[in-house]
Amino acid sequence: MSSTPSPPLLRRVPPEVWVGLAWCVAAGYPAVRLGGDASQHPGAAAHGGWAFTLADTVVAFAGAALVRRLPVLSVVLLLIAAFTETDGWAGGAQVPPGALLAVDVALCLITATRPRRTSRAAFTLVMALLVAHIGMVHGNTVGIFTGTHIGSADGAALLALVAWLVGRSGRQNREHAAALGARAAEEAVTAERLRIAREMHDTVAHSLGIVALQAGAARRVIDRRPERAKQALGEIEAAGRDTLAALRRMLVALREADGEASAPVPQGLADLDRLAGATTAAGVRVEVRRRGEPGPLPPEVDLAAFRIVQESVTNVVRHADTDACVVAVDHRTAGELSVEVTDRGRGLGPVRGAGGGFGLAGLRERVALLRGEFEAGPLPGGGFRVAARLPVPVAVSASVPGSSGSSGSSGSSAGEAGA
Repeated sequence: MSSTPSPPLLRRVPPEVWVGLAWCVAAGYPAVRLGGDASQHPGAAAHGGWAFTLADTVVAFAGAALVRRLPVLSVVLLLIAAFTETDGWAGGAQVPPGALLAVDVALCLITATRPRRTSRAAFTLVMALLVAHIGMVHGNTVGIFTGTHIGSADGAALLALVAWLVGRSGRQNREHAAALGARAAEEAVTAERLRIAREMHDTVAHSLGIVALQAGAARRVIDRRPERAKQALGEIEAAGRDTLAALRRMLVALREADGEASAPVPQGLADLDRLAGATTAAGVRVEVRRRGEPGPLPPEVDLAAFRIVQESVTNVVRHADTDACVVAVDHRTAGELSVEVTDRGRGLGPVRGAGGGFGLAGLRERVALLRGEFEAGPLPGGGFRVAARLPVPVAVSASVPGSSGSSGSSGSSAGEAGA
């Protein structure tokens, strides 16, 4: 079964939840510290007790809910709630740094995920409102530097600056990773173009050169030495066939890379025998075993099953260092199609399917899109196994209950197909 690494906790939890939790911590800590007695909270008593705190919490949660959609408004609401709650409890101008915890968390997340203009606006708003609030209470427009609670104000401003810098660093790291990914994609495209150019030069250019030389020789001797002209024409024919076969292989590879479909390319499990015969001609005997009665399959499932077998068999030919493999197709489980490709080769490299094209990663993604299960790995006794279970809608699988097929295990050996 395929296993996808879980994203970090910071990404799994929505930003709104982080901001809401930060508010709960900032608002709940003083209550726990003072034992939950409203009489010990002069600010809360003056403003209506816990009902006032509840109203502040509603405003703060509204700000948390808007942190992604309207980040600047979210910061405004969180600042209003934090400053009002602080005044209610402390009864003065004191702004403990912890009171702005939700604001700092929101500022950090906004800076990390939103455009630079938005993050700068949010940071400027936080600092401006903090300075204006302290200055208004102390009757000084630069209250952050004067007054009796300089330490608290400076601490709140410093934490806001740290939150903004942390978010900025996270955004820069993400942008750097995205730039590296884009550069890697560009390099992969360039490498693929160079590979195609090399193949074109090594096959097509060489063959066309032979064709041109032989055609010129045939033209010169066709009257005086007809046998030599016939020989040259035969060599031209052979070179043309080889070139055409190489071009077809290249075009098939390009179609696979671009996700295109064409009539000559097999499209479903009905083409397994043909694939097995072609692979046998390449030197690896493929045995196809069918279990259960095959029924109608959705086109995407049929195509995905064939692609899994095709890529797995190709990996056997390229990497397994063996002369045989087994393909098993199981229809016996209702609502599910299972395909499995196994071999007993020792392998020619540390990783299979890691070359060009989709490889095992592409197969895993294809199966995941169909909400199936995918497994790939070495066998305990040697060899390699690729298996996939693809869901089939019951309505589709049961629509033709009497469809023809061979039950049990039928070995359709590609070794008898010949080259």
